[in-house]
Amino acid sequence: MPTITWLELLILGLASFRFTRLIVKDLIMEWLRKPFIKTKVELNDKGEQEQWLEPTGWIGEGLSCHWCVGVWSSGIMIFLYIFVPFGSLLVLLLAVAGLQSLLFGGSDRYL
Repeated sequence: MPTITWLELLILGLASFRFTRLIVKDLIMEWLRKPFIKTKVELNDKGEQEQWLEPTGWIGEGLSCHWCVGVWSSGIMIFLYIFVPFGSLLVLLLAVAGLQSLLFGGSDRYL
């Protein structure tokens, strides 16, 4: 089993974070989630429409759960990093994008 340094663990963690967010939340991957998630619209007490997403079946539950997707994306990142030629470049790209995402999200509070 390969030894992973603290820096590699941080890189893998950031890559897994970004890949998880990509699947669970980002608009670009809506096509993947759409067949497994229904949109519900109801009127609230004020007569306003409220909309929320409701997963259907175990695939929908899995695709909408960041804990579930996080486990799978972590496994994928480790596999890419260790076994796939040039997979470490994709992992690094996702890690940089994950760090950027965290910094950008935090910058809205302070700028």
